[in-house]
Amino acid sequence: MLLYQETDRYMLIEKNKSIDRLGWIEVICGSMFSGKTEELIRRLKRARIAKQKVEIFKPRVDVRYDIVNVVSHDENSIPSTPVESASQILLMVNDVDVVGIDEAQFFDNELMSVCNTLANQRIRVIVAGLDMDYLGNPFGPIPSLMSIAEDVTKVHAVCMNCGDLASYSHRTIHNDRLVLLGEKESYEPLCRRCFLEKMK
Repeated sequence: MLLYQETDRYMLIEKNKSIDRLGWIEVICGSMFSGKTEELIRRLKRARIAKQKVEIFKPRVDVRYDIVNVVSHDENSIPSTPVESASQILLMVNDVDVVGIDEAQFFDNELMSVCNTLANQRIRVIVAGLDMDYLGNPFGPIPSLMSIAEDVTKVHAVCMNCGDLASYSHRTIHNDRLVLLGEKESYEPLCRRCFLEKMK
């Protein structure tokens, strides 16, 4: 419940154009299957309902569900612009109130600078991505973004082993590449205890 109250509070602040302020950065993070993209889509759709101009970006490498659209595991979707690098986002943003960025862990470390630049231009920036890789280590630019964000929401999946809250994305196939696109055939969400047991 607090999550929605906080989000609605940010929307009310942004809607009040009389307030002289800069933008801000929101980060939605967690394991795979935790609802990150679902929450990103929810916030972006609410911004559109509030008649705000919205642009959505995702890494071109992510083609699991759709080449263009951002799609959640529950098959909710929203149109987006695929880009090769974080710097391209700055080139494509024009006259917007809100910028959404999905699967941010796949972007280069320049994403933090890009998000700061956008926020300093009075834009609300909403970023969603994995905070840890399949080994349980900090993943890509997400940890840095969490440190500079005004708001961080960590969402959880359900552990597929014991039913507890899951924070880890356990890879179920043998492949040591850091970036390996996959879904339920390649990953499962696990709690800390079950993750450590399976990593032994």
